Amino acid sequence: MKSLISIIIPCYNQSKYLDESLQSVLNQTYPNWECIIVNDGSSDNSDEIAKNWVAKDSRFIYFYKENGGVTSARNFGIEKAKGTYIQFLDADDVLDKNKLELSLKFMADKENDTIKMVISNFSMFTENPNKTTTPYCNLNAQLFNFESLLYQWNETFSIPIHCGFFEASLFEHIRFPENLTAQEDWIVWVKIFKSNAKALFLNENLAFYRINPDGRTKTESFYSDQLKAYEYLKSIVDEDEFYILSKILISRYYLKQEAFKKRLNLVKNSKPYQTGLMIKKVLKSLGLLTAFNKLFPLLLKFKAK
Repeated sequence: MKSLISIIIPCYNQSKYLDESLQSVLNQTYPNWECIIVNDGSSDNSDEIAKNWVAKDSRFIYFYKENGGVTSARNFGIEKAKGTYIQFLDADDVLDKNKLELSLKFMADKENDTIKMVISNFSMFTENPNKTTTPYCNLNAQLFNFESLLYQWNETFSIPIHCGFFEASLFEHIRFPENLTAQEDWIVWVKIFKSNAKALFLNENLAFYRINPDGRTKTESFYSDQLKAYEYLKSIVDEDEFYILSKILISRYYLKQEAFKKRLNLVKNSKPYQTGLMIKKVLKSLGLLTAFNKLFPLLLKFKAK
């Protein structure tokens, strides 16, 4: 009997992309899977789309729950999963058709019981998965350890959660943090590698990560949620490890501040900037600065044509 793989898809108002995501599941060359779609209180037509897929293929299983966030929906899916292995997939992302089959073959060839997952490489796209862009980082096997995950995350690399292919036993005691709205994937990766689980690296682009133009911007609340994530880390890492992380983050902050100041000084000392200041002074002395400020955007539009 072939191993059952549970694919968990949380969905919140992603009806625009849901069909494409579910089609990538249906296209899998490995047939023994269940796809758990968790509608996290969507107000769009995700419900209708999900039910259409359930009617099309009984391997799709659909649940509706009150909104609790993507982490809550993933944890709900974990509770419902019956598979020996777990594959996460967000409703706006896509899997290569060979993702499950190749990951399972890699897992079958593992050398010892500490290997609990296969991590594949990934591509990025905006609208068409066949038209990919260069990923924001290059994954390699040397990155898949606790120290790299804790200290280098978001600086030199990060791992989209659907790159992973996990033994379900990993999630007997690990869950996504439901009180966080930022860095929740990072927290789970840290928990996994903190448990001394090992990974195999499958260097093929089997996960497709969508660049979402409607993604969250770096507002004040965004940075507040980042700080909450760092506070959460205190409960899962040792005091010395958190101290080292704090020193690294502070050092990065000051280095970036210094780099920004240098770039700003270069701009201020440039001829275009100095010319602009001179024009501004002349216009101000003639009482024309206010009018120019209103006219300038119109001139830019005219130039663009």
